[in-house]
Amino acid sequence: MGGVPQKEPIIFLKPTSAIIENGQNIVIPKMSNNVHHEVELTVLIGKQGKNIPQSEALNYVAGYGVGLDMTMRDKQSEAKKAGNPWAVSKGFDTSAALSPFIEASNISNPQDLEIKLTVNGTVRQHSNTKKMIYTIDVLISYLSSVFTLEEGDIIYTGTPEGVAQVLPGDVLQAEIPGIGTLQHTVR
Repeated sequence: MGGVPQKEPIIFLKPTSAIIENGQNIVIPKMSNNVHHEVELTVLIGKQGKNIPQSEALNYVAGYGVGLDMTMRDKQSEAKKAGNPWAVSKGFDTSAALSPFIEASNISNPQDLEIKLTVNGTVRQHSNTKKMIYTIDVLISYLSSVFTLEEGDIIYTGTPEGVAQVLPGDVLQAEIPGIGTLQHTVR
């Protein structure tokens, strides 16, 4: 997204009320005029872990999925400028679209997966997970150094370039071949 990679990952949390399944509508909150899409590989944690060494991190993964991290960019910019948390901009209802998860053992290399998002049939994001700033093992190790990861926790791993605004009526289709697809309409 044009930013300078940080020494450590930037972390935010989404409440469970933000989660929607494939086919459900993404609703733009009335407080925002600028909601953006971010397609991401998601990681389902399979067992509790604290201070997980990077070399053991992938042993904690139960599955992989496709996610859309919807962001109220205007609210995020205001929060950043004021030095405030991003909870409102990232955690609103319908901001966390998730596909079903594929068992981790069925994915030979999660760091080499095509990832793509189209809006109304036009490609907006298209990349590969090998271009991630932080690999999955690094993310798990880092997160577990901050707080205990629990079975069922879900990690959104970051988005490739091409993030853009969505408008009511837009149809978003996200895909990671071998993992899954998502399709959502914006309301």
